[in-house]
Amino acid sequence: MIRDITLGQYYQTDSVIHRLDPRVKLVATFVYIISLFLFHNFTGYLVAALFLAMVIKLSHVPFRYMVKGMKAIVFLLLLTVVFNLFLTPGEALIQIWKLTITREGLRISIFMAIRLVFLIIGSSLMTLTTTPNHLTDGMESLMGPLKHLKVPVHEIAMMMSIALRFIPILLEETDKIMKAQIARGADFESGNLIRKAKAMIPLLVPLFISAFHRANDLAMAMEARCYRGGEHRTKMKPLHYEKRDTVAYTILVLYLVLLIIVRNVGFLP
Repeated sequence: MIRDITLGQYYQTDSVIHRLDPRVKLVATFVYIISLFLFHNFTGYLVAALFLAMVIKLSHVPFRYMVKGMKAIVFLLLLTVVFNLFLTPGEALIQIWKLTITREGLRISIFMAIRLVFLIIGSSLMTLTTTPNHLTDGMESLMGPLKHLKVPVHEIAMMMSIALRFIPILLEETDKIMKAQIARGADFESGNLIRKAKAMIPLLVPLFISAFHRANDLAMAMEARCYRGGEHRTKMKPLHYEKRDTVAYTILVLYLVLLIIVRNVGFLP
């Protein structure tokens, strides 16, 4: 399951989505996440699903590879569904002991599950099609106006990029530690959920030590190269918009307009 997490990883291939300006992808991801909370009907989710399917198709990233990353949030997904299913008041459908499944709870739990899946896949699509360096440049450019408020924009963007880059590295390190402990007789599979959670505790100490070592090595490497971020720092590949980026922004606006129409008018109940 550790190796199935795709958030923060980059899938290298040649596609229109990969060649888009990182600022376009950051804005599109943010807008898409916000749009998932703008509607509460099946038509809205259908529009969001079609838009996401179009982007996945254009990205040339295998859909199976994206779905593989969903295994890591199955527990969170089930927890969200169960809480909404049994704790939402409304018209009773099924009575199980002292728990009641309501029509409203069933509707909300289905919508929340779909929304969470779309949110994870949409966010993963951004990191799968954008390198950490481009993410840093894109975030720094978008947060540029905050420099006038003395906000350390470059440092914030760099920290977020490093955090995303460290996700697959730490997952790989966790997998190596697990294999080493399994070879020494550790058992991470048998037992109930609490026992499995306790079995994971011995992983934390070596994982934290490895993370601190990597952070220290990165800091020393940056100091050895006299790295100084912020003002007056030039870029080898400065960002600039092209025609395809304008087309992408246009499609994004059309998507929002369609969602607003669906929200206010609606085509299906």
